[in-house]
Amino acid sequence: MSDQPDVIYTWTDEAPMLATHSLLPIVEGFTRAAGVSVGTADISLAHRVLAAFDLADDDLAALGALTRSPDATIIKLPNISASLPQLRAAIAELQAQGAGLPDYPDSPSTAAEREARARYDAVKGSAVNPVLREGNSDRRAPRAVKAYARSHPHAMGAWSPDSRTRVATMEADDFRHNERSVVVPEAGTLQIRLVPADGGAPVVLRESLPVTAGEVVDATRMSAAALDAFLTAQLAAARAEGILFSIHLKATMMKVSDPLIFGHAVRAALPRTFAAHGAALAAAGLRAEDGLASILAGLDALEDGEAVRASIQADLAAGPRLSMVDSERGITNLHVPSDVIIDASMPAMIRNGGKLWDAAGDRADTLAVIPDSSYAGVYEAVIEDCKAHGALDPRTMGTVPNVGLMARRAEEYGSHDKTFLIPAAGRVEVVVTNGAGAEPGTVLLSHDVEAGDIWRACTTQDAPVRDWVHLAVVRARATGAPAVFWLDPERAHDRIIAGLVRRYLAEEDTEGLDIRVLDPVAATRLSLERARRGEDTISVTGNVLRDYNTDLFPILEVGTSAKMLSVVPLMSGGGLYETGAGGSAPKHVRQLLEENYLRWDSLGELLALAEALRHVAQVSTNARAAVLADALDAATTTLLQEGRSPARRLGGIDNRGSHAWLALYWARELAGQTADAGLAGRFAPVAEALGAANEAIQAELVAVQGHPVDIGGYYVPDAARTDAVMRPCARLNEIIDALRA
Repeated sequence: MSDQPDVIYTWTDEAPMLATHSLLPIVEGFTRAAGVSVGTADISLAHRVLAAFDLADDDLAALGALTRSPDATIIKLPNISASLPQLRAAIAELQAQGAGLPDYPDSPSTAAEREARARYDAVKGSAVNPVLREGNSDRRAPRAVKAYARSHPHAMGAWSPDSRTRVATMEADDFRHNERSVVVPEAGTLQIRLVPADGGAPVVLRESLPVTAGEVVDATRMSAAALDAFLTAQLAAARAEGILFSIHLKATMMKVSDPLIFGHAVRAALPRTFAAHGAALAAAGLRAEDGLASILAGLDALEDGEAVRASIQADLAAGPRLSMVDSERGITNLHVPSDVIIDASMPAMIRNGGKLWDAAGDRADTLAVIPDSSYAGVYEAVIEDCKAHGALDPRTMGTVPNVGLMARRAEEYGSHDKTFLIPAAGRVEVVVTNGAGAEPGTVLLSHDVEAGDIWRACTTQDAPVRDWVHLAVVRARATGAPAVFWLDPERAHDRIIAGLVRRYLAEEDTEGLDIRVLDPVAATRLSLERARRGEDTISVTGNVLRDYNTDLFPILEVGTSAKMLSVVPLMSGGGLYETGAGGSAPKHVRQLLEENYLRWDSLGELLALAEALRHVAQVSTNARAAVLADALDAATTTLLQEGRSPARRLGGIDNRGSHAWLALYWARELAGQTADAGLAGRFAPVAEALGAANEAIQAELVAVQGHPVDIGGYYVPDAARTDAVMRPCARLNEIIDALRA
């Protein structure tokens, strides 16, 4: 990572990484002219893998340390939350390029293999966000974005009151129903152990779990037997009703529990195949948890591979129609766990009139299967609302911003290092080893379990909860909108959090504010009712619903979560500015490689940069940073209003063309402002040069489209090749590079 500059911009993955090759030079040029330094940190999946084996500097760790500084100003782009198939692909690409990395050990048996597995597992899933999020989340649609959505509404599929689309979720024996929670009064250390039912010695699942005073500790389990019965019933129901079967999970963030649940879904859909060939598949390392695509890809190496393939086809034919991630390529809902991410897939279905796509590419009603019931009711409430009242109208609807609890690894997600596949029947206990306000050996939480059950613990520190409540009050005061805490009285965790919320609200000035605590279903209904009237409602949520709501409502309001402003006021005084979602990034990369056309919209980066520059102005003596920010906001508004965002199809403005327009508008705003005459003088000739060359620049950027390009890799593209693809216009480069000199 660069020495600490004023702003740190992150290199990440896929489409956001490609866009950075085009946008960052513009950012560097404009900021340099104002005396604002911009450095970079590489937190891409490939770089994190290399760092895990000491083959590269650990930029993520350095950035995590920086978040505790009041001067930290970090712009964080979307990164890959790696599923196991993605991690394997990244490892293979790095190995092919000469990196001295071991293979990923599926069943480590030696000390070296166990160490390698631990290093790789630390990279899987959402390994980045917990390190950087030393503050809680303030995520909202910027005024310019909301205004644009109202004047240029995105397409919304029509809803019918006769729609058969619905949510199916477990009614017992899942994480929600089995949750237990306790507050630890003093700092100390806990241990997680399995006491076998056969009377054997306890098996330590986690030796040491440090806790702080006031920390909330949760534990819960999902019954494997109940899960299997539920999935089998839903597959049968979808077939009987003639609707699509679609599983929706969070197999990236919840990188232990949800891939396991996904594996159960794959096995439930292929019952005869796994009954007859399960042992052979396991021996070949072909796991249901990795998805149907991984299994199919490995069949050629199996002696009876064709028999297995035929069995899979027979099982699929005997089951319901599956929803399709990509109908043209035959990619089903069961192919890849990272393709069924609930926070993107469910809003897309709702926006599409409650329909997903079948194998023929036609839209159809869908049974949305969300096994754990913790938040399934939120999506069902939206579906019921749309059936009753029709699709929401982006032209008139209010906004539902979010204040989310996530600071210091607020783990309501089911923390990965505290989630376990239970090997044998018995009792899982969370016990005190020292401190924690109890005698050593005291059992704080326990669950009876069966072999194959999924058990997890989560922790949430007290200070982030207090900060979260304060941030909710700040946003309610700033906006005048009601702030609603989404907390479920039927969940042990939420009951404790609700008590803390009431305690810390009593310490705040809430006079004249509308602050409520509602269960998530009631909160959803209230927010939708108000949105339909054009009224705004702040959702104040834990970490999971923070993630879900900041996709759900933005996709309905403005068409995409990538257009949201995501500010993380760090608890030490710094600022982390996140730039939007990256769920559609893989298809954007594929389009670039096939057509030299990048559809990715960098609006999120522009919004984040403006807020980051304002923060620089606040923590430094450089008033020019605020001038840059105001000019950038004005330029971004013009970009939207003039329709200069990337088009969806070849031949239009793509990501690179949009950046060129942004540079022109930003330069014009700086040349025309009166707050800083020096900046106005510096950018007047830049604006003139960009304006004179704009028609030629845009023509050149369109002319390069329409043929394949090679950037030398997916996870580790060649920097020079990627620069050449993403900066193909010599005249534009000349103007921008002169600013960078």
